[in-house]
Amino acid sequence: MKLNAGLHLAYCTNVHRGETWTETFGSLKDYTLRVRDLVSPGRPFGIGLRLSNRAANELSDRPTLLEFQRWLGQNKCYVFTINGFPFGQFHATRVKEDVYAPDWTTPERLDYTKLLFDLLAQLAPTGVEASVSTLPGSYKGFYLHADELKVIRTHLWKCVEHIARVSQQTGRKMHLGLEPEPLCLLESSGETLQFFDRMRAEHPRDPRLAEHLGVNYDTCHFAVEFEEPQNALACMVNHGIKISKIHLSSALKVRPTNDARAALKAFADDVYLHQVVVCRADGQRFIYPDLNQALAGEPEEPAGDAAGETGATSEWRIHFHIPLHSPPLPQFDNTTDHLLGILDLLATNPEVCTHLEMETYTWEVLPPELKDRDVVQQIAAEYQWTLARLAERKLA
Repeated sequence: MKLNAGLHLAYCTNVHRGETWTETFGSLKDYTLRVRDLVSPGRPFGIGLRLSNRAANELSDRPTLLEFQRWLGQNKCYVFTINGFPFGQFHATRVKEDVYAPDWTTPERLDYTKLLFDLLAQLAPTGVEASVSTLPGSYKGFYLHADELKVIRTHLWKCVEHIARVSQQTGRKMHLGLEPEPLCLLESSGETLQFFDRMRAEHPRDPRLAEHLGVNYDTCHFAVEFEEPQNALACMVNHGIKISKIHLSSALKVRPTNDARAALKAFADDVYLHQVVVCRADGQRFIYPDLNQALAGEPEEPAGDAAGETGATSEWRIHFHIPLHSPPLPQFDNTTDHLLGILDLLATNPEVCTHLEMETYTWEVLPPELKDRDVVQQIAAEYQWTLARLAERKLA
């Protein structure tokens, strides 16, 4: 939906199953329209579309695309952003590190992303910027060599050239956002700055780089890394890096008492990676690839005392997207403060980024205490919470 100051808000449809176009279109009809009717009846409704590689190829069939365009118009919906991070199946199977494959070392990732822009050029409304988010190059667990890192930069540049051509041909403003994530090739603001410096050195004074390649800033991911919003976002903006899109998301934050650790086992699912960054009492940080490894590898901490002190001296931040409207629980806090800090910065300068997308894809693996309503009601509650926070800042 369109907000104040030219902002657009959507929820990411990767919360729904859908690997084929038939499945994806079915979820839009079954779920997205019901969400629209609850939060924006009778008004244009923005969609943050997730397309797998298979669904994107199926949608590129001309009659299929025309049918979807007609459906969007008939239902007062519009697509302004696509989530191009997961290439293949994203639900009901073991995803884990496979979500990063194929990565940007492969022509398959390049071709898939170029196709997403070709589709988006035919879906986004005239006069509205269009964005695609993607994985930040690769995953550190793939142990890439220098020549493979060069291939990543080469493929990204080829994608920039493609976006520039499509933008010029269609008169649209389009950009790709790399999404830093814990244990990925880019996971911190510092690594992101270094990567863009390298790209600039390889393509000096070429304006296409700044116009068409930027960052998809996920508030969960940067909070898990213990980054502060006023530092992380500001340093990228000051460095001239485009903020292509902001993912509004929240992570788990806990003091690892025995009770908290026992409760965390409910979040250690077999589908997604839940990276854990531990900040110990001495300030040192250690990262685990997944929650079950943190539970097994981190030593237990003191139980606390009768005065109510937890005894735990470290803090864990866990890459598990929890509903935005969920309040802190007895054993768990959240990183909503990071998200709100980003909105505060956006309120002072809305031109920093015009695309906002709520992304809580973990619905199917949420523990029962966070899953007290159906998915449509949950998404509507996230809209209600988000719109209220935006209204407090005069952005909605």
